[in-house]
Amino acid sequence: MQQDMLGLVALITGAGNGIGRETARQMAGRGAIVGVNDLKEEFVEAAVAEIREAGGQAFGVVANVSTQEGIAGAVQQALDHGGRFDILVNNAAWVRYQAVPDITPETMDRMLNVAFKGVVWGIQAAAAAMDPERGGAIVNVASTAALRSTKSSIVYSGIKSGILGITRAAAAELGARNIRVNALCPSAVPTEGTQRNRNAERDAKRIASTPLGRLGTVTDIARGICFLASNEAGFVTAQSLVIDGGVTVTNI
Repeated sequence: MQQDMLGLVALITGAGNGIGRETARQMAGRGAIVGVNDLKEEFVEAAVAEIREAGGQAFGVVANVSTQEGIAGAVQQALDHGGRFDILVNNAAWVRYQAVPDITPETMDRMLNVAFKGVVWGIQAAAAAMDPERGGAIVNVASTAALRSTKSSIVYSGIKSGILGITRAAAAELGARNIRVNALCPSAVPTEGTQRNRNAERDAKRIASTPLGRLGTVTDIARGICFLASNEAGFVTAQSLVIDGGVTVTNI
């Protein structure tokens, strides 16, 4: 694998499994020093060990990134560990799909805190930690739910749509400091976190409606995140990259 991220220091939130973990693996494989964040220490330790066994550099950051203090502390740990801070991937989320009558304040607040407020606080902390001349890259993981919604997803779709607005506004404000801010919109991919909302019948319907004829994988999504975070995307900011096999904008 190319070493185009050699020596860069990255923090990936929610990297204990799924898309975040695969992104951490790929960035480490490209030479980055990767901070693996999750709330669960055992997930963090397992991901860090896996990366190190493969020859990459990684360190664990057990923190609640849904609060301003939590994400600021996580970014500071990355800065202290690597002596610089270059990449933030806002990937952490907590999701519950609920029909309109079933939405509760507790569910909404938790989803907003992790996947919306946490992104804002993450951008704030990352911008403060990045070198004012060298800049850096921030990638916010949104969803195709920001573009095409399903039933029982009012809160989730609203949050992910908001992430696109956050991305554009942050890119406009931080571009003068050479900080690029982009979003990535994946379709549903098989992960530990999406397992409860998947079954064979639903997967078959998704595959049948996807032009490329398969579900996406965490590898597909992580490649897109790494592209947006890398110098290959050096003139790309304020964008929303959709990785969904074509399903969002086609009807087959």
